[in-house]
Amino acid sequence: MPRSQPTISTAVRQRTRFNRVLDHIDTHLGHSLAVNELSALAALSRFHFQRRFNELLGMTVARYVQMKRLRRASFQLAFRQQLSITAIAFDNGYEAVESFTRAFSRVVGQSPSSFRETPRWDRWLAAFRDVTRVRGKSMPSSYHTTDVTVVDFPATMVGMLEHRGDEASLAQATRNFISWRRENRLPPSRSATFNIVYGHSPDECHYGLCAATDNPVAANEFGVVSMQIPPGRCARLRHAGSEAALGDAVSYLYREWLPASGESAGDFPLFFQRVSFYPEVPEHEAITDIYLPLV
Repeated sequence: MPRSQPTISTAVRQRTRFNRVLDHIDTHLGHSLAVNELSALAALSRFHFQRRFNELLGMTVARYVQMKRLRRASFQLAFRQQLSITAIAFDNGYEAVESFTRAFSRVVGQSPSSFRETPRWDRWLAAFRDVTRVRGKSMPSSYHTTDVTVVDFPATMVGMLEHRGDEASLAQATRNFISWRRENRLPPSRSATFNIVYGHSPDECHYGLCAATDNPVAANEFGVVSMQIPPGRCARLRHAGSEAALGDAVSYLYREWLPASGESAGDFPLFFQRVSFYPEVPEHEAITDIYLPLV
């Protein structure tokens, strides 16, 4: 007899269990993450857990854990200069810097010190493309009308670095913007972080990288200038989790919420406020508020 298909309730339970496993991995990248421990979280035997994990995510458990550790380490190397390479290695579950260096070099094509100095973002994107997209694809987010609120957004002065280019050059622009923030003593803890989405396609990103500041922006080598995010009514939707799934939230606002709401989009572009950041928090705990300006 043919095998019966899982019922909806069974599929939901399974997705919930695997979400719990992936959240646990994100939160414990510095720990051992034994397969027995992870299979227990999924309420499956070790054998069935590994088989089902591979089916859902397209890679083995060991490979997924390694790539998540190295991806987090690469963010720390590129954007958190205050962390030593040794601290980053230990923070991501490696017992020796040498083993971390070998694994990182094999996957990224650069040593940790070389990547910190001059990241090859094209290689980085190729190395981590699958693991970056896999969770958003395998464990999609869902949104409802009650998740969206209409708010009055206040006029907000920011320093903005406008970027137009591909994903690799966006990563470098982000490094430059962080350097400007550091020079001007505008850490995220004191200065709200915004991204203005002027345009986005597979070939080109057109973003404004912004930090709130009440002071005029002095001429600088990075190209950061003063501008204002204007006041007005906005639809706000909070997205929690991977950057890879952020597009699903934006699509929901435009394709479902906006037509059903009776509202009309305003002239100013959609923008994000980064409330909490990966890698400071586990990826599933990163929070982004999405603002869609309205008429």
